[in-house]
Amino acid sequence: MSHLKNIEKKRYLFDLIDRLEKNKILEKNQLCELISNNENTELSEYLFNKARKTSKIYFGNKIYTRGLIEFTNYCKNDCYYCGIRRSNTKAERYRLTEDDILNCCEQGHELGFRTFVLQGGEDGFYTDEKICKILSDVKLNFPDCAITLSIGERSEQSYLAFAKAGADRFLLRHETADDEHYSMLHPDNLKLENRKNCLFTLKKLGYQVGTGFMVGSPFQSVENLADDLLFIHKLQPAMIGIGPFIPHKDTPFSDFSQGMLSLTLFLIGMLRLIIPNANIPSTTALGTIDKQGRERGILAGANVVMPNLSPVKVRKKYMLYDNKICTGEEAAECRFCLSNRIKSIGYELTVDRGDFIALDKLKA
Repeated sequence: MSHLKNIEKKRYLFDLIDRLEKNKILEKNQLCELISNNENTELSEYLFNKARKTSKIYFGNKIYTRGLIEFTNYCKNDCYYCGIRRSNTKAERYRLTEDDILNCCEQGHELGFRTFVLQGGEDGFYTDEKICKILSDVKLNFPDCAITLSIGERSEQSYLAFAKAGADRFLLRHETADDEHYSMLHPDNLKLENRKNCLFTLKKLGYQVGTGFMVGSPFQSVENLADDLLFIHKLQPAMIGIGPFIPHKDTPFSDFSQGMLSLTLFLIGMLRLIIPNANIPSTTALGTIDKQGRERGILAGANVVMPNLSPVKVRKKYMLYDNKICTGEEAAECRFCLSNRIKSIGYELTVDRGDFIALDKLKA
């Protein structure tokens, strides 16, 4: 009898993946059922095969590159999981000048990058005026490139000014879609409602919007993860960045365990079926917890990598979590190392901007 029940459960789970592929979403309890079975090797491979096929429909065997420039590690916020949180007095702070940023872009452009991601903590030193000046100068010097900002919560007026100055995309991970869980990860002055409002405002203004969450963050439940998938389906972002939680030694969460590789990969596969045309990175955090992590992320359905273009002298200072990889490599080393790794699994890095194209326009 138990054998028959196992067969029935297997059929049910495989059917859920088929339905997810067809309908792009499931009921919350069904999402929970799938997530809870992420370590089932046969089920995972079934999901990953579908995710790879879906990714290849939209991107072929191309993997887009984004040149990451971490330009400040000052932050006014005190998120409990983050190594550059305001209260971490052991962090060695830095800010890049506009010339530093332009030099990073120049080097990246020569290496074939056509998207630059300007990422930093929520640093009040970089006023709207300063950010707009940087954006306009990058656009002036590299007009064939897209610019992504990742600088946190700002006003609608600020977001509009950034768009007019040249920002094409904005990354703002929601981290968790559940209010109670959000309050366990952030101090009282940070609210999930405001984070969500920022995301919908960015989308309204015409940005290609990216969001995402940590997998295996402290106090996270399967239900939390299902809520994350439901929120992402509602938002319909252009980019979805997820990665395993990795603790930082100088934060309140230093003693928590890191997120699981298998669960992160499984969720990448699910997200590929939920938003088939989304740009989904295989993150540095994946490569940090597993030597083949970034390759495995691509084989689970991801289509983007984000090599670091920041000056080597500051890379170890932008330490959101412990043991981050590639902090000592020059940009060219990162670029060519990744290229070879990706070739080894049958894909190729592309110099395309990799703009998001809505499904209705793709079908047209």
